[in-house]
Amino acid sequence: MKQLTFYFDPISPYAALAFEALPEALAGHSVEVVYRPILFAALLQALGQKGPAEIEAKRRWTFRQVAWLAHVQGVVLDPPAQHPFNPLPLLRLAWACAAPQGQPGDTPGRWVAEQLFHHVWRGAGADANEPARLAELSRRLAPAQDPAGEAVKQRLRSETEAALGLGVFGVPTVELDGRLFWGQDALPMLRAALDGDPWFRSGIWESAAQPRPGVARKH
Repeated sequence: MKQLTFYFDPISPYAALAFEALPEALAGHSVEVVYRPILFAALLQALGQKGPAEIEAKRRWTFRQVAWLAHVQGVVLDPPAQHPFNPLPLLRLAWACAAPQGQPGDTPGRWVAEQLFHHVWRGAGADANEPARLAELSRRLAPAQDPAGEAVKQRLRSETEAALGLGVFGVPTVELDGRLFWGQDALPMLRAALDGDPWFRSGIWESAAQPRPGVARKH
C-alpha cells in the first residue's frame, strides 16, 4: 500500500476543492492518506510572499475561479464572511483531535479534516471564527487534547516547519514517493504517478526542475 501526505490549511478554497476531489483521484488504488494541517501564512512569511487574497485583482480572480471549479466538480463552496481570516483556532483544533506525536493516531483523520473544511466552506457564508460556531465544532470533534495547550501549538509549528523543509510552499500539496504535487489542478498529475505513467521514470521530472540562468529582480 502506498502512502501519501495531504498538506492543507482550511483557509484555502483550493485545498477544500482538492480535498473533495481526492477520493476520485485515488480510485482503484490502495493508498493510505495522511492529513497534515499546516499554517499557510507561515509558508508565505518564510518565502516572502503575499497570499492570493492580499492582492485585490488576484483575490477577485481566485474567488471567481474557485466558484467555477466548484460548479464543475458539483460541490458546495460558500466563501466565509471574512477572508482571509485567522485559521489558527481551526488548525490547533485539528491537531488536538490527534494523539500526541509518536503515538498511534497522531495525525487527524479525514473526518476531522472534512469537518474543518465544511465549517469554513459550507457554512452558508458565516464567519469561520464566530465563537458559537467554533464552540459547536469543538463539541462535535471532541478533541483528545487541549487545542490551546502548548503541546498542540508546538505540534502545529513543527509540522509547518517540517513541511517547509521538504519544499512545501503552498496548499494544498500532496507528497507521494518524495514528489510534491501542488494545487488542486495537480490531481491528474498525481493520478498519473499512481498509475505508473512512464513519464515519471524518464528523468523529465528531475531535468525540468533544474535551475536556469535568468534576470534577477532587484529589491
